[in-house]
Amino acid sequence: MKRAVVSSVVAGVLMAASAVGAQMLVPRHMLADSLPPMQLAESIPTRFGEWQEEQQGMSAVVNPSVEAELRKIYTQTLARTYVNRDGYRVMLSLAYGANQSDGLSMHYPEICYPAQGFEVTGNSNGVLNTPRGAIPVKRLQTNLAGQRFEPVTYWGTVGDKVAIGGINKKLVEMRYRLGGNIPDGLLFRVSSIDNDPARSFAVQERFVADLQQALPPATRLRFMGLN
Repeated sequence: MKRAVVSSVVAGVLMAASAVGAQMLVPRHMLADSLPPMQLAESIPTRFGEWQEEQQGMSAVVNPSVEAELRKIYTQTLARTYVNRDGYRVMLSLAYGANQSDGLSMHYPEICYPAQGFEVTGNSNGVLNTPRGAIPVKRLQTNLAGQRFEPVTYWGTVGDKVAIGGINKKLVEMRYRLGGNIPDGLLFRVSSIDNDPARSFAVQERFVADLQQALPPATRLRFMGLN
């Protein structure tokens, strides 16, 4: 009888200790609180390299229900269209979330483009080469009703690490959480209206390289995972 009571007490103590330990491992510090405030509009110049912002630029039609979901996930968003001296346009879209916890993950283009009526006909991993290093990216080929062809290049950052795909993102998040931090995250997307994907992806790579050179090191690190 005594042995059974002792066993029950020990089991209870172990369960309580396990619960306390689990609570101690739950990250409580928001990484964004220890970093300079994110201001997307001020961080991205309106002119750089051969590019300048076009005030009346083209953009994707946003489904209101999708936009409402984005407001739940992201702290800030920025959308601009840039044009170069040849008249080629690149659409830039940034979405920043201060809290990359479960239930508040990134809303990837593979999801939001079809929600706006686009068909995704190509989806591949790639590498975007820049003067300061390579950025792992996703490249999509999309079209709207077989008329508007929009190749897309995008990547995400968790803290200051580039993370592509669900598993990779979860692993990066886990490293931050083991250190007691809840990381922030950013989705960086560029696209073009172009029925030639190879040309579009090449121009997008030049666009990102030009932008990279115009950003200060701290901003490059948070946006691109590169110093």
